[in-house]
Amino acid sequence: MKKVKINHIIYLIIIVLIANSCIEPFDIKTTTTTTFESALVIEATITDEFKYQEINLSKTFQLEDNGPLAESGANVKIVDDGQNTYDFREISPGKYVSYSEFKALPNKNYQLQIITSDGKYYSTTPTPLTNSTQIDNIYASKEIDDLGFEKISILVDSFDPTGNSKYYRYEYEETYKIIAPKWSAYDLVVTSNVPPFSIEKVFKTREERVCYKTEYSNSIIQNETIGFSEDRVFRFPVRVLLKDNAIISHRYSILVKQYVQSLDAFTFYKTLNKLSGSESLFSQNQPGFFNGNVFSVNDPNEKVIGFFEVSSVSSKRMFFNFLDLFPGEPLPPYFTECEPFAPSNTFYANDPSDLFNLINSGSVKYYGENDKVDFTNPGPFLVVSPECGDCTKLGTNIKPDFWVE
Repeated sequence: MKKVKINHIIYLIIIVLIANSCIEPFDIKTTTTTTFESALVIEATITDEFKYQEINLSKTFQLEDNGPLAESGANVKIVDDGQNTYDFREISPGKYVSYSEFKALPNKNYQLQIITSDGKYYSTTPTPLTNSTQIDNIYASKEIDDLGFEKISILVDSFDPTGNSKYYRYEYEETYKIIAPKWSAYDLVVTSNVPPFSIEKVFKTREERVCYKTEYSNSIIQNETIGFSEDRVFRFPVRVLLKDNAIISHRYSILVKQYVQSLDAFTFYKTLNKLSGSESLFSQNQPGFFNGNVFSVNDPNEKVIGFFEVSSVSSKRMFFNFLDLFPGEPLPPYFTECEPFAPSNTFYANDPSDLFNLINSGSVKYYGENDKVDFTNPGPFLVVSPECGDCTKLGTNIKPDFWVE
C-alpha cells in the first residue's frame, strides 16, 4: 500500500540544512564552491497491522540532479528484544519489504538495522509500540471557510480513556468516481493512414465512461491532546475539500489512518513539517541539522536523516455522494473544458484532414454527429478532448474491491 513519503519533504530541506551554513544566506542552486554532503534518508514505520512491513532508503541529492537517489543493495532487518529477526528484501530500488507478514506487539522493543552496499552500518534506538487508540467516527461536514466559500471537511473523532496516546499522525487514501461528461458509445478510428486517407466510426470495446482514481495524502497531518482534560480527538479535520472540487462530483470515498506517535516521533514530524514551509525553509536563519532516532554505528558524526517509528494504527473508511450533501445543486466543474467542436474532414491532394490528424494523434474523442455545420465547425463529427470522452485518461476503469454504491 502506498504511503506518505516523508522523503519528498526531506529532500529539499536537507539540501538547505546540510549544503549551506546554518547562519549564512544561501543560493538555492548547488554550486562548485558549495560542499555537498550526501546523507542516508530512512523512512520506516512499522505498525500493529499484520502485513508485509515496508522500509524506504534513499540519499539526499543536489537540486540540479534529476531526483531521489535510491539506496539499493542494503541488508535490512528489524530485531526485537526477544531476539526475533525480521528480514527485508528489496523489491524495487530503495524499497524494502519484509519477507513475511508480521506486526509490532506491545511490551517489546524494536530496532532497525541496516548495512549498506558499501559496508556502512546503521541502527536505531530501541523503540516500543505506542498505545492503541481506535478511530471512533469519521464523517463529512458542510462548512463555510473564512472567505465565504462552501467546503466539506472530513472530520475524525477518537478517544483514549487511559490518556496515554496524546500524539497522533494521520494519512488518508481518497478514491473518487469519474464519469466522462461527453462520453459516446462510438469511437473514430483511422482505417488508412496513407492516401486515400480514411476514418471510420466504430463501437467502443472497453469501458470509458465510468472510472475511479485513488490519490494519497502528501503532507504531514498531526494532532495532539496535550493540555486538554481528556485524551479525546473531536472533529479534527483530516481533509478539506472545496465544494467546486471535481473529485467530489459523484461518489467519493476516503480511508483515514490514525497513527499514535511517541513524543519523539511527534516532535520529529512536527519539526519536519515546520521546516517544509516556505517561510522557514528559505529563511536566512537556518536552524541547522535535526536528528531522528537513527544513527551510524561506524561514525557517530555522520548525518543520518529519518525516524524509525513503531506505531499502533487504526483506520476507517467512509463514502458520500455530492448530491447527498448538496441536493438539487449543479455538479462541480469537470477537470477540464469539454466544449465539443467539429474540425474539417476535407482532404487536400495527399494531405490528411484536420480531423484525421487529430484522431491519428489521439488528441480527440468522438462525441456525436454535427447537425449544425458552419464556418467554425465545418466537419461532420463533433469531438472533444480525450479526458472528456474517455475517463481512463484520468483514472482506471477497474472498480476497487472496497467500492460500494
